[in-house]
Amino acid sequence: MTNALTQLLETNDAILADGATGTNLFNMGLQSGDAPELWNVDAPDKIRALYQGSVDAGSDLFLTNTFGGTSARLKLHDAQNRVGELNRIGAELGREVADKSGRTIVVAGSVGPTGEIMEPVGSLSHSEAVEMFHEQAEALKDGGVDVLWVETISAPEEFRAAAEAFALADMPWCGTMSFDTAGRTMMGVTSADLALLVETLPNPPIAFGANCGTGASDILRTVLGFTAQGTERPLISKGNAGIPKYVDGHIHYDGTPDLMADYAVMARDAGAKIIGGCCGTMPAHLEKMRAALDSTERGARPTLDQITDALGPFSSASDGTGDDAAPERRTRRRRRA
Repeated sequence: MTNALTQLLETNDAILADGATGTNLFNMGLQSGDAPELWNVDAPDKIRALYQGSVDAGSDLFLTNTFGGTSARLKLHDAQNRVGELNRIGAELGREVADKSGRTIVVAGSVGPTGEIMEPVGSLSHSEAVEMFHEQAEALKDGGVDVLWVETISAPEEFRAAAEAFALADMPWCGTMSFDTAGRTMMGVTSADLALLVETLPNPPIAFGANCGTGASDILRTVLGFTAQGTERPLISKGNAGIPKYVDGHIHYDGTPDLMADYAVMARDAGAKIIGGCCGTMPAHLEKMRAALDSTERGARPTLDQITDALGPFSSASDGTGDDAAPERRTRRRRRA
């Protein structure tokens, strides 16, 4: 299947994705507990500015402001009947910004987790999850996204449900999980598990990988876990800008633009093809990441010690896969931020 993303992947050594959505919107006035998706209708100029910030910083791809756009998530804000409207407009605003940029910009329709626990552990059935994801996918498709992008997933059952829904919508897609518990997702999935899972799907993603989680070091260890499986599918790395800290009543991420520039280069050298930031990543970080990717020649795959030397210690000794030799050497490095 040929589309804007596959064309970029074929013609670029690495693709720069966007940064944070929530962090940037909080800086624009979004309050804790508010639904960002409502701003697609209530504050469209701010959403255009969010997208434009990534484009101006050099991103080749940005995600729409629709992470919480399923009916399950919108129900928390009594907006469960607005799935079609909020997702479609979020996509249309992105299409508008991308199309006026003068270059190829991929608009990726962000699809986050439902927030419900799926059977057999929870009560959400596979068919219900597919229905939710399909409703959102169709709205994003109507709004003009190039690709669907499910992210921050923890459970393989939810990943499979999203994949099935995207097939029903007849849309290409990408998918990432969040590995934030000693190299595993909240539901125990490892990097090796995900690499194997995507190849069992009837409609595998264009690219897969990791987003969010903990700090930049940890996500690179996860990327190395993907490459260790021998996957030939393009990999995604969207790491947080350092480690979150509570400062003066607000969450602050300690990763500097220079640290994220080092991270971007190391992510590419580790095997990632699509590289961006997650929580805490601002346009200033993206600008440095763009410059570093453009000016730094591809190097050898980094070792774990090289990662911790450059980006700081891992948050845990284990990467979740059981290959934990000499963990004390891999966690002693100081954080440079």
